[in-house]
Amino acid sequence: MFSGSIPALATPFRDGSFDESAFRKLVDWQIENGSSALVPCGTTGEASTLSNAEHHRVIEVCIEQAAGRVPVIAGCGSNDTRNAALHMNFAKKAGAAAGLCVAPYYNRPSQKGLIAHFSYLAETSDLPIVLYNVPSRTVTDIEDETVVELVKKYPEQIVAIKDASGDLSRVADHRMGIGRDFCQLSGNDELWLPHNAAGGRGAISVTANVAPALCAEFQEAINNNELKRARELNDRLFPLHYAMFSDASPAPVKYALSRVHDWFSPSVRLPIVEASEESRRAVDAALEHAGLV
Repeated sequence: MFSGSIPALATPFRDGSFDESAFRKLVDWQIENGSSALVPCGTTGEASTLSNAEHHRVIEVCIEQAAGRVPVIAGCGSNDTRNAALHMNFAKKAGAAAGLCVAPYYNRPSQKGLIAHFSYLAETSDLPIVLYNVPSRTVTDIEDETVVELVKKYPEQIVAIKDASGDLSRVADHRMGIGRDFCQLSGNDELWLPHNAAGGRGAISVTANVAPALCAEFQEAINNNELKRARELNDRLFPLHYAMFSDASPAPVKYALSRVHDWFSPSVRLPIVEASEESRRAVDAALEHAGLV
């Protein structure tokens, strides 16, 4: 259902509030530079610090500005199942193509609890679900057997997974358990190339925020089996992948966007603070290496 370079969009703030004008510019720039879909209100979008009203407005603006040019996968995750369902229902009405649903964080549910959580979402909304597994942040890991069980239980509803577990063997495990057509997207930019080589379809990317054209070209090279070109582009992008996490995310990517566009502020919300001097130096060097400044 989804493929290619899909940025997990940063949410711009100005004077502590959602900067709608800058966000609309970001959406246009992403589409014009080859991004194949957009993800508002994910981890990079600081969804955990948005009120529900802000969360829904960010989704709404993204869908309005995209205007059908690319699909929007709305971040709908929560550690409260009922609140996740609320996000799902709003995103469906707003026109999202799918909801990105992270494993509930902090609560540390069992695998049985995860199945109950995602089953509830699948049964209370007809918005397609992209599972999001990022155990380094949520503590809870959506194990392979759980993914297989959920997809087999709801084959029309659970359409993809964003895997940020860092375990490349899972691509083959999911292919063997579900089928080769199941959409798998890398959630780790530095593993984008080997993840796609193993059977992935693209990535929901942090780096694509600041390098959308390069990331789209990189994915195109992979799709065309142009391995030499893909490696060359990967080498250009690789320092940027790590620089994006040289401080608490999304501070580095917001700083990077502020270097590329004067209309994008590096402002973040507490408990995140702006990128440190060391992080900024890493971002500056990576931007220069990639030829973006």
